[in-house]
Amino acid sequence: MSGLTEAQVASFHENGYLVLPEYLSSTEVTSLLTETNTLLNDFDLDTHPLTQFTTGDDDTTDHVGDDYFLNSGDKIRFFFEPDAFSQEPDPLTGRAALLKPKNLAVNKIGHSLHSLSEPFKAVSLNERNAAVARSLGFEDPRVLQSMLICKQPSIGGAVPSHQDSEFLYTDPPSAVGWWYALQDAGHGNGTLGMIKGSHKGAKGGHIKRRFVRKSGGVPGTEFIQNEGPSLPKGMEEEKVSDPAEEDLEILNVKAGSLVLIHGNVLHKSEKNTSDRSRYAYTFHVIEGADGWKYDERNWLQPPKEGFSKLFQ
Repeated sequence: MSGLTEAQVASFHENGYLVLPEYLSSTEVTSLLTETNTLLNDFDLDTHPLTQFTTGDDDTTDHVGDDYFLNSGDKIRFFFEPDAFSQEPDPLTGRAALLKPKNLAVNKIGHSLHSLSEPFKAVSLNERNAAVARSLGFEDPRVLQSMLICKQPSIGGAVPSHQDSEFLYTDPPSAVGWWYALQDAGHGNGTLGMIKGSHKGAKGGHIKRRFVRKSGGVPGTEFIQNEGPSLPKGMEEEKVSDPAEEDLEILNVKAGSLVLIHGNVLHKSEKNTSDRSRYAYTFHVIEGADGWKYDERNWLQPPKEGFSKLFQ
C-alpha cells in the first residue's frame, strides 16, 4: 500500500482535514451497515442504563460520565439521543420513556468496534490504514475510540465546534480522526463542518482545554484547562489571520468516503433535521512511540493490553 500522495499530505497539513472519496468499497459499506443494524436491533433494552450522550457543551446539561460510559473503551455499548426520550417517565417502569424504537433512538455505538466486531475490525486494522498513518508521520500508531455515529432522522443532535485532541490528549498532541461516511452526508442531515486551517496555532488551533475524568474519585467528567503542550511536535506558530466564517466548509461526502481529521482542527456538525439518517464510522489514531504520553486523566483509558496497534 502506497498511502497518501505528497499533494494529499500537503493538503491535510494546510487545511486540517482531507476527503478521500470511494475509500471503502460498496461491499465494505454494506457489511458495516448490516453489522450496525444487527447491533441496533439486538441489544437488550431492559438491562440498559439508558445513558444519554452529551458533552454538556451547551452549559445546560451535565457531561456524560457514568460507569457505563467511562468503562466502554474495550466494549461495545449504546448511547441514546437526549431528544429520543419523553419528559415524563414510563408510568409502569419508572424509567425514562423512549419516544422511538430503540434502533432509531441511539446516538452512537462505541467504543471498541475496531477490536470486537469483525466487520469493523476489517476496515480499521489493515495495511491500507497503516500506509495512510505512515504518510502522516506516525511511528507507532494506536487505534482507540471507535464508534458508529447514527445522527438519527429529526433528532440527531448537533455537535458543537471542538478539537479531537481535547478528548484524547497526548503529550504532545497527536490525534488524527478517521471518519467514514456509511451514508451520504450533506446539507440537512448533519454532515461535518470543518473550519479550514483552524488547526494552526495562530488560528486558535492550540489545545486549550481537555475533557477528563473528575479528580478525587468523584464520578463523572469535566473540561479542564490544558497545562501541557498545545500543538503537535514540530508544528510551529504561523502568522495567519484568525478563522473567519468563510473558513467554514460544510462537507458533502458520499457513502464510502473517508475524511481524515487533524486533532487540532475545529469541526462541528448541525442537528439532523431531515428524514435521512447519517451513519458514520469513526476511530482515532494516536502516537504510541516514545516521546508521546497518553494522559492518565483522559476520559477513555487503555485496556490492560494497551490500545490496538495499527502496525502489526
